[in-house]
Amino acid sequence: MMTPLPLAQRLAAFPRQRLGHSPTPIDALPRLGARLGIDLSIKRDDATGLGGGGNKVRKLEFLFADALAAGSNVVLTAGAVQSNHARLTAAAAASLGLDCELILTTPQTAMDPAYAYNGNRLLDETFGARVHVLPPGADSMPALEHRAAALRAVGALPYIIPIGGSNALGTLGYVSAVLEVLAQQSAHGTFDAVVVPSGSGGTQAGVALGAALTGQPWRVIGISVGRAASAQRARVTAIVAQCCALLKLPVLEALRIEVFDGARGPGYGLFDSDTRAAILDAARLEGQLLDPVYTGKAMAGLRMLAARGDIVAGTRVLFWHTGGMPALFGYPDLLTPSGGTA
Repeated sequence: MMTPLPLAQRLAAFPRQRLGHSPTPIDALPRLGARLGIDLSIKRDDATGLGGGGNKVRKLEFLFADALAAGSNVVLTAGAVQSNHARLTAAAAASLGLDCELILTTPQTAMDPAYAYNGNRLLDETFGARVHVLPPGADSMPALEHRAAALRAVGALPYIIPIGGSNALGTLGYVSAVLEVLAQQSAHGTFDAVVVPSGSGGTQAGVALGAALTGQPWRVIGISVGRAASAQRARVTAIVAQCCALLKLPVLEALRIEVFDGARGPGYGLFDSDTRAAILDAARLEGQLLDPVYTGKAMAGLRMLAARGDIVAGTRVLFWHTGGMPALFGYPDLLTPSGGTA
């Protein structure tokens, strides 16, 4: 176990390009907590500021610092059409005077027409990104590498940012975020559990690793938004190991990665009635906007865990809001009783 100061010193060895507002607030959610029978607070990483806010800003601060140090003049990344990560990459590039190209994948499931042009997709081009939309079922990684090679051929210096910013370097953003919460706990008290959406895996990996390194008693629960629990657990575990190597620390063999996959619904980017109910309750009880891809599913998962007693009554829970509000405009069927796919 490390104290917060030595961990902060290790993190300070890595260049960081400030992009967002921090610390983000922690707010109480008394009405929603009362409904679930828990003491519920929310970490407002939807309020990071840049480009509409969201958790990817923390990762991009480390990744863009690396891109600038490498002398890159164009950044590339990939994601779904309604990718929050793609939007924030485009916003960060614009703020630093870099070009940005996005490789976006199209779902194989029929979606509302607004999915293809509204929400994050609208903002990508508003921020000046050059967008390449792939046909349904296409793999973004070969397209990303091919585009980077084409840019190098004409003299550009591209920097590829991984999907979700979830490599070891990007994950440092959430190891660092744990130190931010520790500084806030004096005002809010110690949390028993921290619930995070788990998609590309870096956010959960960073929170779990930061908590373990600083000896926090938190139960860090990742709510999978797409993969089965076993696959997601393996993904997060691998990122933790890579992050330990980057920090020159031994792998924490005893670190248990907890993933709940009961709220992933029909698949990534597809919502069901549980997600819809979680989004509407958060909005109507607390004025908090969640999204159908990440935070709505994470809240649905928290509701399920509380209802079945896996998170016991009275538990002090910190729900990590990772942003995503712009994606709501790509899902206008959310308010249709039959909206969603299940």
